[in-house]
Amino acid sequence: MSIFLNKKILIYGSGKSGLSTLEFLKKKSDVFLYDDFKKNSNKPISQKFVLKNQFDFIIISPGIDLNKCKLTNYLKKNLEKIYTDLDVFYSFYKNDCISITGTNGKSTTCQLLYEILSKHKYDVKLVGNIGRPILSVKNIKSKTIFVIEASSYQLEYSQIFQSKYAAILNISPDHLERHKTINNYAKAKFKILNNNSKNYFGFINKKDLLTTKELKKQNIKRKILRVNIHSKNYIKEKIKNEYFSNEANMENLSFIMSISNKLRLKKKIVFETLNKFRGLKYRQQIIYKNSFLTIINDSKSTSFSSSIPILKNKLNIYWLLGGTPKKGDKFKLQKKYYHNIKAFIYGKNKKFFSNQLKGKIQYNSFNNLNHALKRVFSIIDKKKFPKKTIIFSPSAASFDSFKNFEDRGSYFNKLIKKYLNV
Repeated sequence: MSIFLNKKILIYGSGKSGLSTLEFLKKKSDVFLYDDFKKNSNKPISQKFVLKNQFDFIIISPGIDLNKCKLTNYLKKNLEKIYTDLDVFYSFYKNDCISITGTNGKSTTCQLLYEILSKHKYDVKLVGNIGRPILSVKNIKSKTIFVIEASSYQLEYSQIFQSKYAAILNISPDHLERHKTINNYAKAKFKILNNNSKNYFGFINKKDLLTTKELKKQNIKRKILRVNIHSKNYIKEKIKNEYFSNEANMENLSFIMSISNKLRLKKKIVFETLNKFRGLKYRQQIIYKNSFLTIINDSKSTSFSSSIPILKNKLNIYWLLGGTPKKGDKFKLQKKYYHNIKAFIYGKNKKFFSNQLKGKIQYNSFNNLNHALKRVFSIIDKKKFPKKTIIFSPSAASFDSFKNFEDRGSYFNKLIKKYLNV
């Protein structure tokens, strides 16, 4: 029986996660919704009401930072009562789950797993940070498999959630404005491996330094499988998809193959699915290509570590970057690639990016993305050769000028249509 049945529960946050939790629990328990700012048709309760009442559980939404919300002191006094929608899900269902976390590559890996399992005729649901809250899923059967994209924000306050198959793709400095230190960030990620059963499996990147360092600190009970991303060269013979030509997507592919092997999936179907995969929107997405120019929209890139693999993989790169930089982020690219890149920095934080690139890569600075792209098109050689690549990979969050990375990616596409007259 679920620990959340017939209880008095506070849901903190009225975003997608909070509202789906409210809808899921409202006929199972006495549920109250609170939000620092939003007012909606669900009539969130007041701070005064929260402080005057005792709750059995507090379900906190991923976007709520315990240290920066209006009820910080209240939450800190009730830490043992704080859970997440992942915990609620786990308390009601014991379906097999494949959960993926990591700094980069989560969404792509989850989407690939979902498509591969679908091709195998499994009843599979794709949920989590990729956009669909886990508690919004309907028609769950005993054989339903869940592919879950789990962010550090979702895992941070989770207490009981467990996933039979769980992977940490990589760890690099990210979200330090919330987690404060890389150690805290890594600990949040490693919560995905919580379990006392050796019949549960964890997949980690054997070559990732921060992951292997954190693993040594943890007392992990489940069986750990170390994925060697450099031992999959034989796979390249089967993969004819250009999308997997760079280091980051080969890393994702290595995890896909390791998980597929553990699930005993049919290799023929796996390879067929991989070869047809065209990627997710705004994630290293080729939006234009001819014999002398390729344009890539990688608006999802919010850190240097997410941009670097694609910078290693293309020729004559015109790199557009800018936005709100991540705390502690550093540009780490081998010197041998510098000559191949010209950078075009835009936005309010030009100084941060110029300091990172100074003495490494030739760059120019602009007030906004439109001005930067206009310069790129003005200096590209009109001759058809050699091949050139325009890469929009901001290496920063979008919130200085855009609602989210999708909004930013859509704007870039509109600019490209304007300059190409298509």
